[in-house]
Amino acid sequence: MTSEVIQAQWIAQCDAVTAILRAGGGQAGLAKPEQVAGKTGLEILQAMLSGALPYPHIADTMDFALIEASFGSATFQSTPQLKHYNPLDSVHGGWYATLLDSALGCAVQSTLPAGRSYTTAELGVNIVRAASHTSGPLRAIATVLHSGRQLATAEARIVGPDGKLYAHASTTCLVFEAKAI
Repeated sequence: MTSEVIQAQWIAQCDAVTAILRAGGGQAGLAKPEQVAGKTGLEILQAMLSGALPYPHIADTMDFALIEASFGSATFQSTPQLKHYNPLDSVHGGWYATLLDSALGCAVQSTLPAGRSYTTAELGVNIVRAASHTSGPLRAIATVLHSGRQLATAEARIVGPDGKLYAHASTTCLVFEAKAI
């Protein structure tokens, strides 16, 4: 399959996810505790993808979207834009880090039982290729390596439709009991 075909599929899949979110009333916001009570991390992510739960505001801020979530993995998609540039005329490192951190965190979340939550304790990012506003859609694909009672680790890559690697990262997340608000 050519990179052009893959890119078209990625764009279509992102458009389909966005259409589902809008049709289901999905919008940026914070879920109420009663909306997530009793749900596993994966069930929460799937509810976001269906529009039943709000997705995080950072998705609008950074113009990215959760595309897929399954147990132990998560995929996000974004296209770098000029508003993501730094003063040196290149995509800001924070764009890569935020996209990777989001995919890594959601991959970890997908493994958590009901009543458990996480926070990023460590994030290591390596940018290996410059992205630009002409790069087209890029995907951050994350996979959990370990999900324990107190710690979880995961790795992720930002890739283009041609398979080229733009950045990779690893994380350690602290896992804890979610407090009722």
